[in-house]
Amino acid sequence: MGIMGYFLLILVIIALIRVLNEKFIHMQGDIALVLFSSALSVVVLVISRFAGDSGFSETVSSIGSFQFSEYLLDGVLCFMLFSGAGKVNIRKFKANIKNISLLALLATVISSALYGFLFWAAAYICGLRLDIWLCILFGCIVSPTDPIAATGILNKLGLSKNVTSVIESESLFNDGTGVACFLFVKSIVSRSGEANFLLVMLKEVLGAFAVAFVVSFLLFRFMMLSKSPVTHIIVSLLDVSLCYAVCEECGFSGIIASVVCGMYFSYMKNKYSDKFAVTDTKGIYHSFWDAAEEILNSVLFVMIGLSLLGAKASEYLPFIVPAAVVIGLISRFAGVFSAGAINRKHGIPGNYNLPEYSALLTWSGLKGGLSLALAMSTAEFLGETEYLIAINLAYVTIFFTTIVQGLTTKIVYKRIERSKALRLRRESEAAR
Repeated sequence: MGIMGYFLLILVIIALIRVLNEKFIHMQGDIALVLFSSALSVVVLVISRFAGDSGFSETVSSIGSFQFSEYLLDGVLCFMLFSGAGKVNIRKFKANIKNISLLALLATVISSALYGFLFWAAAYICGLRLDIWLCILFGCIVSPTDPIAATGILNKLGLSKNVTSVIESESLFNDGTGVACFLFVKSIVSRSGEANFLLVMLKEVLGAFAVAFVVSFLLFRFMMLSKSPVTHIIVSLLDVSLCYAVCEECGFSGIIASVVCGMYFSYMKNKYSDKFAVTDTKGIYHSFWDAAEEILNSVLFVMIGLSLLGAKASEYLPFIVPAAVVIGLISRFAGVFSAGAINRKHGIPGNYNLPEYSALLTWSGLKGGLSLALAMSTAEFLGETEYLIAINLAYVTIFFTTIVQGLTTKIVYKRIERSKALRLRRESEAAR
């Protein structure tokens, strides 16, 4: 199947699922796309088993072999991050900068390392001998949270703006940390060269910030020369794609650069809002990025579901499924708890105590396309057994967090709120 055929298939699936969901099911949009496209893939796989060596089976195989990781990492990811970062409340971001930094950096590193150790220990107990660094690599793959999936759910919960800002901003920046950790551990696992983690992080982060600020500063000034909102859109597209390309070429984090670009353009457009209100009376710029984010996000989640057509199950799947779920929750909670404990004296947003805060951020930490793309990229240096474990871990983590956690986040949030209300009442009575 050619690219146009694949694209048409995705559009048909998106249109059908969105309309059916809107009319009858009323599920959160991203969850519906993942759930039903995955279910469709399972049905197609069952049919292809009975079809034997036919044109149908060949078509299924061609769909499943689409290069998902290249599409995401070398294609649309930068635009999705730019759009998401453009919606960050800068004032709330500044107020919670320490919380966000600790979560995006420390929590992600702790979560990745703890995940690796626990998975290694569980595998050893079950008789599966894996290298400890390989298991940490698995942790780096599944630790970054997905900003798009999380935002779609959080906006419907009624969280305080401070808490929402922390979760959204952490999800945007921890992708960069996750990729940096992945590259560092990959150099050890593949023995492609010794890498110093601190140097890798500094290079990835500082280089990304420098490129993003310089390019965005120059292109925003250039954009101000035009009064056409369409030109503004084109320049913003040029900004994020140029920054991403330069960073990837120089070994910096294109992911972090995309986030910085989005926040910079958003901040500057708000700063000159009076001018843009005159030149863009219909809000074309913001409407474009809102629509682009929604479309790209829909395509991404359907592609995750369709990628099941090319997936293979590891012989260790009965071990992988419970291990991925349990260890994923434990390591995420430990990472958030550690970051919150360090920042505890400065106040946790939303009047939560540390366990409540950690539980909320753990359950709302959904995983998405980046984890799958990183897992797929390991095919070039891992053996087949290890590669299948990485892929299966990514799928189990994505489907559990997106579907199970996504569908129950509102329930968990309400329980945490009830617990917080009772605690605050008891504290108030004790203070009298």
